Amino acid sequence: MKKNLPPSELARDSRFVRSTIMDAIMDPRNQALAERDLGSAKLQPGRPAAADRARNLMHGIFTGEIQALEGAGRTTFDFDDDEAPFALKLDMARQCWDESRHVEISVKLGEWMGTEIGEYNEATFLYEAACATDPILRLCGVNRALEGLAIDVFNTMREFGDISGDPVLEFCEDWMLADEVTHVKMGSDWLRRLTENDPERRERALEFQRGVDKLFSLGGFRGETDENPIQLARKLRAMAGFSTDEIDEISEISVQAQEDARAMSAGASAPS
Repeated sequence: MKKNLPPSELARDSRFVRSTIMDAIMDPRNQALAERDLGSAKLQPGRPAAADRARNLMHGIFTGEIQALEGAGRTTFDFDDDEAPFALKLDMARQCWDESRHVEISVKLGEWMGTEIGEYNEATFLYEAACATDPILRLCGVNRALEGLAIDVFNTMREFGDISGDPVLEFCEDWMLADEVTHVKMGSDWLRRLTENDPERRERALEFQRGVDKLFSLGGFRGETDENPIQLARKLRAMAGFSTDEIDEISEISVQAQEDARAMSAGASAPS
């Protein structure tokens, strides 16, 4: 079996349509949903586009779970034991088991919410973050940054299920959320263990994580205001090994992303 499999060789059937992360974020359908919600991006029942937003997000969760499964599986195989300790590989194998359940749950939830596989595009950035040649970068890019984002997403969806009166959505998101906290905690613990005597390697990994977090905060996708569709889950991130300073930094990244998006929008609308 080939090591370090590139994203272009991931196996998918004809239902899946690939896109770049920028294409997914800038999809005009998302702007149309925001306009239907009268300018507010926060996911709330009762808003005109709430159901469509939730289905779009659920499809993104589904494709993300597939890639998380693939990424954790690659980490168990791509590295020798001197690069990735056997105990780390066991943790990644356990994560594969979790992610496979999440894929099954997400497929059923998508059907429950009225969507189907392939209704929205699949961006492969999560798997791309899992292609780093240093296992520590993979842990920071996937387990800390993207699984950290999953904590925020699942918590937002759980709350949406609660206030919209959907016990199926609430229960399933709560079930998966518990796993995500564990996955992020594994990444946090292994980062500290494997870089205990190598602060430069730790900083490189954390810088990679910041880059991933910045990308997924594009336009203020995740933050702490009504302008953010996904709300930052501070308490759960703390449980998963994030310091207060790290959580504050993620929040600041989102604020800056919102300001950048406003500036770009103003520049685009200004007369030439």
